[in-house]
Parts: sequence; structure tokens; C-alpha cells
Amino acid sequence: MRKIKIDFKNKYFTFSIIMYLIVSCNAFAQRQMENLDRGVIAIRNANDSVYVGWRMLGTEPDNIAFNLYRQSGTEKPLKLNKTPIKESTNFVDGKQNFNIDNAYFVKAIVNGKELEASKPYTIKVNTPAQQYINIPLRTPLGYTPNDVSVGDLDGDGEYEIIVHQTGRSIDTPSPGISGIPIFQAYKMDGTFLWQINLGKNIREGAHYTQFMVYDLDGDGIAEFACKTADGTIDGIGNVIGDSTKDWRNDGQENRRLYGKILDGPEFFSIFSGKTGEALATTDYIPNRYPLNGWNGHGGNGQSDSTGNRVDRFLACVAYLDGIHPSVVMCRGYYGRSVLAAWDWRNGKLTSRWFFDSKDGENPFSGQGNHNLCVADVDQDGKDEIVYGSMVVDDNGKGLFSTGLRHGDAIHVGDLNPARPGLEVFGVHEIEEGTTGAGAAIYDAKTGDILYEGAMDSDVGRGVAEDIYPENPGAEMWYSGSNGLLNLKGEWIGNTPTSTNFLIWWDGDFSRELLNRNRIDKYNVGRIFTAEDCYSNNGSKSTPALTADLFGDWREEVIFRTSDNQNLRIYTTTIPTNHRLYTLMHDPQYRLGVATENVGYNQPPHTGFFLGTDMKKAPKSNILLVKNKIETKK
Repeated sequence: MRKIKIDFKNKYFTFSIIMYLIVSCNAFAQRQMENLDRGVIAIRNANDSVYVGWRMLGTEPDNIAFNLYRQSGTEKPLKLNKTPIKESTNFVDGKQNFNIDNAYFVKAIVNGKELEASKPYTIKVNTPAQQYINIPLRTPLGYTPNDVSVGDLDGDGEYEIIVHQTGRSIDTPSPGISGIPIFQAYKMDGTFLWQINLGKNIREGAHYTQFMVYDLDGDGIAEFACKTADGTIDGIGNVIGDSTKDWRNDGQENRRLYGKILDGPEFFSIFSGKTGEALATTDYIPNRYPLNGWNGHGGNGQSDSTGNRVDRFLACVAYLDGIHPSVVMCRGYYGRSVLAAWDWRNGKLTSRWFFDSKDGENPFSGQGNHNLCVADVDQDGKDEIVYGSMVVDDNGKGLFSTGLRHGDAIHVGDLNPARPGLEVFGVHEIEEGTTGAGAAIYDAKTGDILYEGAMDSDVGRGVAEDIYPENPGAEMWYSGSNGLLNLKGEWIGNTPTSTNFLIWWDGDFSRELLNRNRIDKYNVGRIFTAEDCYSNNGSKSTPALTADLFGDWREEVIFRTSDNQNLRIYTTTIPTNHRLYTLMHDPQYRLGVATENVGYNQPPHTGFFLGTDMKKAPKSNILLVKNKIETKK
């Protein structure tokens, strides 16, 4: 390493050099991310052709090309493409024999040299034409598979599935004994890995049981993290806390408290993704006391001491130092909001920082959503937490508060590529005694309000994304918008068929509408239905998960079957001539997938504009982490 001599007598020169080194180090800091394999998928179509898709990684050169091979039975592999595939990462094969096994694999070509073969994907003899991978579940009696997350739990470059199995779910305002939350892990081929039972002292409900799946310590294997309590049983049978304790309120003194858990210890635990074993447990920050210290600014529970406001939890993963992921566990959003950042490094769980809005006099109180987003809003290489109508900086300090109040939905991305930086679109509730916008857009870096609409209206749902190619940038629509609007709030088209969810599914860059088990294209109509499948979470009609799990850059969608005994991962079979690296190597999108299950589920967004007439996708500054355990062997 070349030494640099600094003239400390020249203060201006010294300051300039130091600032240059700081900026340079930050600019070249690389985020540790998953070292995914090629993700080859092959689907037999109804016309007996086979759609094949595979990944381009976020670290690969622009001039990369691919050769696709099919091995039929014991025959010599046959190259299917006449010239290297450069414009896409998909192919349709129409000449195979389904009376024998057909294995598909790709070889990357870099600087004219063909590299090693990917893992093959095999269509077995007489596999029926179906557009999904089926994962059989061990669903407990009386339970329903709900939200799903993914992570590489064994370091093999493939995603595994973690499913939240839900029994009786009860919302925070309501009394009653809930089911016991259960989490199960499976490989894509249906192999059962482990089960974690959170126990009777964790209540089941959308606002209680937030869970994170991510490689937190950079060893190439994802961890599982969530709130735990006395009686939680980990994946190898160990019990956390005291299994004899039952902290559920008996309702003797107040029937409104029956079944609620307002006493007893609260823990935060990190579990091994490989085995489900509890690796570390500490006290949950913050504790619940005082119970009436989490209230909103208006009516609707102003003097709540019944466990409604206090038991509103959120969670996320963020690269707070720009290199390593941290997990952030949150409590409260109607009034007091607390965010606690944790680092899991070298087998130790340590507190990183603690943000507390404290009380209603603080401008950061009452600004949280039923969900949150993680994004590098100031483009310094480190992530911020977009906590509804406020943003918490990477150092745990409040960056700004917009005063737009609590809301149910949030979308963060480069919604307007004509202006620099990211924008935040959200819808907002109007509580008794409050006024303001029911829908708004603000600058993610500064908090400057760019649009306000639905004034003094309580708006429950809203979406922002590019779904209409005729309009530049993203569009927005929300309950009561009476149509599709541009980002200035001007009417540009009829109201979309859904304000629930989104998915990139067909061959162009505009996004499609996902509602229940159906996908619609704006101004076109229905383009896909997942038969015998159901969505989750009542009228919100959200999928178990949407994410770019394998194949090319388009997203997969996961549903439960009607008997609750299977998950089905559906993938597109529509060819495209557009090529992008896997969306899971865009940090904002990947973190959006990690938080997709939190509170009121929201779709992930990329950190760049992905839509009609988009510019070339920027390269992610990432470092792919290999499985250190296997490497040592």
C-alpha cells in the first residue's frame, strides 16, 4: 500500500485530504449480499414447449452472454441457441421429448470464454404442464399458512422458504385467546427443515408477529429474527425463558384485557437459519411500560391502557454502516415510536442505537405507518428507515418529520425519474381532531411535500408505480382518487382494478396489478389466474410473497392452496427481450422483500426507476458473500 504524507501545517490541505478519504472510502464501500446461483427454472407450457429462465447477477459484466443446454436422459447435452444469448435471460424450447427426463442448464460466456455449467433444472418424465413449483406443508390442524419470507438458509445459493403458520389471529384492540404463532422452514423441493413455536406468551396477529430473514453476520447463511417470550421453543427443542409461565390476562378485573399479554418479560432472539436453534436472546427494546404511553394525538384510543397502541410492532433490515446489515425492531406508531437497531456479528448480539420519539410534543410522534420502508434516501451509501411520515437516519437520529400523520400504505422509489432522488407516496388516516392530506408525496431526502390530495379525507389504500406506458414516470391511485393520476394529481385514466398489490409479470417494464389470486394489466384486463389458490389477510388480499426468486428479473408470486396444505410458487412463462440483473441484487428491492411481511403487506420497489423508457439500471455496489462455513471445510 502506498503511503500518503500529509502536511499538517497546511490546515486547508489536511482537511481536504481527510474529507477526500472519507468520501472515497464511503463511495467504495460494498454491501454484503447473497451469493445466489444461476436460478434456472424450466416450466412445461400447455402447448408442450418449455419456458426456461435464469439469473444474471448484479456483479456480472454488461457484456456477459449465455449458452443454454438441454440434456435429455443420458444423451449428450445439446446447445439450444445458435448464437450466444445476449438480449435476455430466457428461452423457449419447443423440441423436447417428455417421455424422458430433460435437464436444462446454462453456461455464462465472458470475454468469449464459456464458464462452468450452472446447476440444472430437471423436468421429470411426464411432468404435467403447470406454471408453479409446489411445496407440500406440515400445516398444523386449525392453522393457515400466511406470510412468507425467503433466505439462503444453508449457503447453497438457492432460496429457502420460511412460512408463518397462523392459528386464530386477533387484532390488538380485541380481547380473546389467540393461536400460537408457528414458523416453519422448507427447501424449494419441499424438504422440511425446522419449526419454531413462539409459545402462548406471544399473541397472534398482523401487528404482533413481525419476523426478519436475512444474512446478518455475513457468513453466507441467513438468520431468522423475531420477538420471543417465556415458552418459545426453538428449532431443536430448546425453550427460551420459563415454559411454566402463562402471562395471558384472565380478564377477571377487566374483560377488555382478556387474552392480552400485558405483563411478563419480552425478548428479542436470533435463530440459526440452518437449524432453527436460538443463537442469542436479549430483552426486547423498548419494554411496554407505561401502557398508556403509546397513544395517538386525536381520539380513537387517546387514553388507551388496554394493549392496543403498545402492541403495534414493525421490523426491518437496513445497512446502517453501508456494508453490514442490521436488524431494526420497532414499537409504536400512533403516538410514541421507538426503533432499536441490533447487530449480529461473530456470534454476538449488540445494540447499535435506539430512537425514541417519546411523547406527543415531539414532531416524530404519531407519524408511523402500519408498515415501513428501507432506502438510502440521501445517497450516502447507508440506509435510512422511512417510518411512514418521518425518516430516521442511519445513525439513529431523526432526519425529518413531515407531519403527514399515520397511514396504511407506503411506496418508496424513484417515482419521478425527471427529478433527482427518491420519492415517498403514502395514504393517511384522519383521526378525530386532525386534518390534512389523505394522500401525499414527499421528497425522501428532504421531506419537502410534492403533492397533497384527498384533503381531510381518511384514505385507507393507495399505490404508486409505473403501470401506464402513456404517462412518463410512475402513476398513483388511491381510495377515492376517482381515476389514475399522474404525480401532479392530474387525472390521466380510469381507476385500476386493484389498490392492493403489484408484480412485474409480463414482458415489458411496466408493472402489473396483483389482487387476490389474479394478475391484471392496466387497460388490458386479466392475464393470469392461480387456480385453487387463495390470498391472505382478508380484504387486503395479499399474496404470501412476491419476489424475484429465480429465473430472470420478473417476479414470482406465492399463494397457499385452498386446503392450506401446500404453497405454490408461480412464475411467468412470457418471454421478454429485456435483460436486467436479478432484482434481489438491488439493495432496496431486497430489503423490501425482507419487510414485505411486516404489518400491512406492501410490494417491494427498486432503488432506481424500473418502468417504460427507463434508463439503464445502475450497477449495485455489492459484495457477494460465500458460505464461510462450507468454504472452511
